[in-house]
Amino acid sequence: MVVSNSTVAPLYLERLERSLQGRHPRVHSIALPDGEQHKDWATLNAVFDALLGSRCDRDTTVYALGGGVVGDIAGFAAACFMRGVPHIQVPTTLLAQVDSSVGGKTAINHPLGKNLIGAFHQPQVVLCDIDTLVTLPDRELRAGLAEVIKYGPIADWAFFEWIEDRLDDLLARDRQALMHAVRRSCEIKAGVVALDEREGGSRAALNFGHTFGHAIEAGLGFGTWLHGEAVAAGMVMAAALSVRLGMLDRHASERLESLLKRCGLPVQAPAMAPERYLELMRLDKKARGGEIRFTLLVGRGAARLGTASDDLVRGVIAQAVHRSS
Repeated sequence: MVVSNSTVAPLYLERLERSLQGRHPRVHSIALPDGEQHKDWATLNAVFDALLGSRCDRDTTVYALGGGVVGDIAGFAAACFMRGVPHIQVPTTLLAQVDSSVGGKTAINHPLGKNLIGAFHQPQVVLCDIDTLVTLPDRELRAGLAEVIKYGPIADWAFFEWIEDRLDDLLARDRQALMHAVRRSCEIKAGVVALDEREGGSRAALNFGHTFGHAIEAGLGFGTWLHGEAVAAGMVMAAALSVRLGMLDRHASERLESLLKRCGLPVQAPAMAPERYLELMRLDKKARGGEIRFTLLVGRGAARLGTASDDLVRGVIAQAVHRSS
């Protein structure tokens, strides 16, 4: 069963189906509506309807052909269908290639928060075809670059400096630059996931910027900002919090903000009350006992989970919102 969406299916579904002929006795497909706002129970149930309507069974393999939303829904469906069937990720966006397709996290959104309903279900294969990025809209490319940039501050400052030097090539979709960015991002993420598959500790470093970012997505309404756009603003806020806690030098924070700005990504937070941010962040999966835990930078190229007082967080939010007003 190939799960795709209304945007990607016309571009690549027939090609994938042809490549699967002879490998599988039957190939079925479903094209979901496109957009983060459709990452919900109704869309997930449409995948189950397609699987059952096609008389799929435990020998079925689910292929996810699309971006992060398709990958998360298809992976979650595979985790649940018949108590778990194999799935293969074929990500067609930069964000999915460097982040969401790798690591086995699958989920749908809940009105109160992002990715709150899901399961860990590792793909058998992740196939990143750089050629699919040719058809990617510029806004989606830039949003994907936010997740590429993320890996530098948390794990490899030399990679961050490489992105600084090659950003123009990446924006121009230079094939060699994109191949290196995707490969290095996957290497970093796979290395972290191998040590902490179910996010009990060190894997939380991969969520740098996501605590603030998920609050932005939920607060504005899913799909208003792209995930990578929200993460970009969230990284600026998380870096600012790291500076206030004395963990990161201010120049490193400024370089991160400058790079995101050069990429055309938002570096200022949308206007929501600090209390609304705090309310949404307390629903974050890293929170414990109502206490928000943030992924903080501890120097250049390292990160860890930490906490901060609500007053300190309010100050960061107020500053970020004030700059955007």
